[in-house]
Amino acid sequence: MNGPSGTPEVLEITGNAGVVQARQRVRALAQECRLSLVEQTKLITAASELARNTVVHGGGGSMTAALVEERGRRGVRLIFTDHGPGIPDVDLALTDGWTSGGGMGLGLSGSRRLVDDFVLDTTVGQGTTITITKWAR
Repeated sequence: MNGPSGTPEVLEITGNAGVVQARQRVRALAQECRLSLVEQTKLITAASELARNTVVHGGGGSMTAALVEERGRRGVRLIFTDHGPGIPDVDLALTDGWTSGGGMGLGLSGSRRLVDDFVLDTTVGQGTTITITKWAR
């Protein structure tokens, strides 16, 4: 999944096909990292939700995916970036069950619970970047 020397790979996400492709790439990386089946499912679910948000709320964007190693542990790091309207109320957006409409309500709070590290950076009028990491146990 990584390019030469483990460089991160960038995947454009502009529609449903991009969401499906992102999910497939994440599954391959999770398997390569040797995440358990349960941990793979959690990561793929979070990635699917964030990729969908990139399209629906951000008007499209990208996912940067890489295997990472820190402090003797291996993991999968995904960075979702869009140049959409940003998130005006981050606390509300991270509330369990809150949805801006049409979604499952899994949203950002559910995605955050499914991964080990979750960092949200958003600026109204400029876009959103969400970085998630799932570590192998």
